Amino acid sequence: MLVVFDGVDWKDLTPTALQELLLLGIGTSADAANPFSAKLNAALWTALTTGEGGTGDLFYTMNKEAAARDLGLTLQTGYVTKALLGLFGSDNLRLAVSEDGSAFSDALIVDRLTGIIDQPRLPRFKAYTNYDNYVGTDSWTTIAINNTEHNDQSAFDAANNRFIAPVAGTYLFGASLMFKTNGSTASRMSGRLVKNGTAEIRGALGEVSGTHVSEATTLWLQTMVRLDADDSVELEGCFRASDGYFAADHTTFWGVKVG
Repeated sequence: MLVVFDGVDWKDLTPTALQELLLLGIGTSADAANPFSAKLNAALWTALTTGEGGTGDLFYTMNKEAAARDLGLTLQTGYVTKALLGLFGSDNLRLAVSEDGSAFSDALIVDRLTGIIDQPRLPRFKAYTNYDNYVGTDSWTTIAINNTEHNDQSAFDAANNRFIAPVAGTYLFGASLMFKTNGSTASRMSGRLVKNGTAEIRGALGEVSGTHVSEATTLWLQTMVRLDADDSVELEGCFRASDGYFAADHTTFWGVKVG
């Protein structure tokens, strides 16, 4: 017969007698910090079927004392925490990752009231030029997109007028270019997005071929592209027939990682 000592009495190890254990170790030793410890390669939880008197359902329940407490799963490599998933300091669902187990970055937060998902580390930006950009005829020129309304993860490099992909993925970009005359409305305004300074991105080329009105005629561009880490994207403009300006504040460039 196998019996266990619960700290007070020895008990028969039967389904009805195994209660109120202080420590339980499976394949390893349990301790005060980890009263239940298991060292194994696989574990299975399966529902009690209806044929066996169960419901066929299975719920694994974790509970914390109050909203301000923590409740979650800790995922480690070599006993260094790499990810946390759960309710930490609130009842919002949070997924956070770490390299060293001490500094964490929130990857995903789900609001408990609305179900709205926030991605705090998602690369995204909206930028604009704060001065009129002069461009001559028949010459593709990088637009000086030198200011940002927002720039999450600092992925847009305003000093060099370009977006730099922090990680590989699929990105959605858009731009608007507003015409400003340099004395002639014969100008015909074009715009495009280019990858790594030279490669025109498919679907990101456009022109306004009709009559232009200074500080009113606008060209919109939008496309999606797959980028590798450190790939860059720039906004370029061009005029034919006559030179002109791309108007300050209304010439914008934006982007977001979508996959």
